[in-house]
Amino acid sequence: MVDSLRNLVTTELLPYVTQPGQYIGGEMNQLPREGDWQRAEVRVAVAFPDTYTIGMSHLGCQILYWLINHTPGCSGERVFCPWADAEARMRQKNIPLFTWDTRQPVKSADILAVSLQYEMSFTSVLQILDLAGIPLHASHRDDSHPLVIAGGPQADNPEPVAEFLDLVVLGDGEASLAAILEAYKEMKAAGVRRRDMILQMARRFPWVYAPSLYDVAYNDNGTVRSITPTDSQIPKTIERCQTTDFDDAPFPTRPIVPFVEVVHDRFAIEIMRGCPQRCRFCHAGYTKRPVRVRSVDRILEMAEEMYAATGMDEFGLLSLSTADYPDVRELAERANKQFADRRVNISVPSLRVDKMLQNIPWMVNSVRKSGLTMAVEAASDDMRAAIRKHVTDGDLLDGVKQAYQAGWRTVKLYFMCGFPGERSSDIDGIVDLAKQVSDARREIGGGPANVNASVGWLVPKPYTPFQWAAQPTADYFHEARMQLGARLNPNKDNRRGKKHRGPVKIKTHNVERSILEAVFSRGDRKLSKVIEHAYKCGARFDGWDECFDPLLWRDAFDTVGIDPAWYAHRERPQTEVFPWNHLHGGADQDYLARQYEDVFTQINMPMPVVAG
Repeated sequence: MVDSLRNLVTTELLPYVTQPGQYIGGEMNQLPREGDWQRAEVRVAVAFPDTYTIGMSHLGCQILYWLINHTPGCSGERVFCPWADAEARMRQKNIPLFTWDTRQPVKSADILAVSLQYEMSFTSVLQILDLAGIPLHASHRDDSHPLVIAGGPQADNPEPVAEFLDLVVLGDGEASLAAILEAYKEMKAAGVRRRDMILQMARRFPWVYAPSLYDVAYNDNGTVRSITPTDSQIPKTIERCQTTDFDDAPFPTRPIVPFVEVVHDRFAIEIMRGCPQRCRFCHAGYTKRPVRVRSVDRILEMAEEMYAATGMDEFGLLSLSTADYPDVRELAERANKQFADRRVNISVPSLRVDKMLQNIPWMVNSVRKSGLTMAVEAASDDMRAAIRKHVTDGDLLDGVKQAYQAGWRTVKLYFMCGFPGERSSDIDGIVDLAKQVSDARREIGGGPANVNASVGWLVPKPYTPFQWAAQPTADYFHEARMQLGARLNPNKDNRRGKKHRGPVKIKTHNVERSILEAVFSRGDRKLSKVIEHAYKCGARFDGWDECFDPLLWRDAFDTVGIDPAWYAHRERPQTEVFPWNHLHGGADQDYLARQYEDVFTQINMPMPVVAG
């Protein structure tokens, strides 16, 4: 079967698709070799529900891949979603979904480990199952099918896709996957049947959630009444798994070098997990605590190994808030000294403005000055205080002036629109502040800086103070976009196609996609029918602008008879039972409720009153 599949891929797929290099496997530092899959006691297909070019930039999947292939008796191979032309060809020629490393049928895996990173990847999960020949619904699978296990940020509320998953892991992947591999190995050797493995895993591990073993009851108004385990030996509340020894946690020091250009063409190290800031809109800030850090010595040791194994010329320092790494100055200075002569760029993600002033000296020497990125989020000091973003206009402008003096000429600013209590002045302020940032370069004797302001629409997330908040409607966001355009260029004529050509540019996210994200972010199991209908009608790669079709999704909601506005635009009472109440995500509800109340205190506005 394997040889015939390899021949099919080589002769009937690769010559007929765009960029065949993304499907061939065999890259430098690939871990599995021929025969490893057949000899392994436990075979794991590590699936990222997006394209190779996106998935190969995801550090989490590379960590799991590394861990599996360094566990005795286990073999792990990668799986991605084929692009539209490849999917069509595979269906035409009856080519089942295969692993990238040695082209094994995904269906032959013991475990299909799926990374849920983004709400708009839900249909891609179904694509992987469908192309692999695995029934979409967990209830339709038998002993011939792999266990479908999901983890990642969206696993914190997996209810919209619960019907499609056998098990869900809450929390960190390193310790949980190691334990699951060992348990599966024991059960397989003992002849335990697949359905019994699900029950035993749920009983054995407090961070494993088996959706099929929990009954969900609803109130007449559609809200959740209760979530109850069907087995007395599984927990009522699932806890999070945490990797405590972060310094020595498994990590791919010989990462795979892709054959084709990917989104982030660099080697990267997660230097810190968690964030001390807890911005009130940020799901990761509340669920990734406590903060854990790697030592500078360990980071640089890993970086040296990764550089030697890849030859890549960019080294990324990754975390939710790199500027809050306690030894960031020492790390950057030592990294720059270690790699500068080899022309390796030290890259950092978006920096917090209030930390930027003290870090500019090392940034001057260690970061290419193609552009500086800062997440400002809101345009007024009081709204930033309301969302707990510790930045002031003074911090921002002082910081960019020093950046301009150090040689930067381009700045990217991230904003968000739609916060509770948002005022018209907050929207105008996005353009006004972007212009001030641009003009600040004039004060040091230069021309205006190029400023690219990216404006996203608020998607209220579980486990945050905004989990009760109503997302503004699509009409509100469309009007905000028009207001931004008018503020940016008040004298613009209405001729089609004429673009603003000044130093400040505003780009906004897709409104309809952001609404759909909000639906799934706080959704329940009833949405699985919508997702399945949309998938069967052609929904694919919904995170891609060229693929996303909001009309297709509207038809899916209409056909199933579900109103998406009820999920996205409804303010929740604090007494409501959330679909994820049985999954412990971090801070307790009373704390989050107080944080939500404080949002309105900061902007001196009344809190919405909602009947329970």
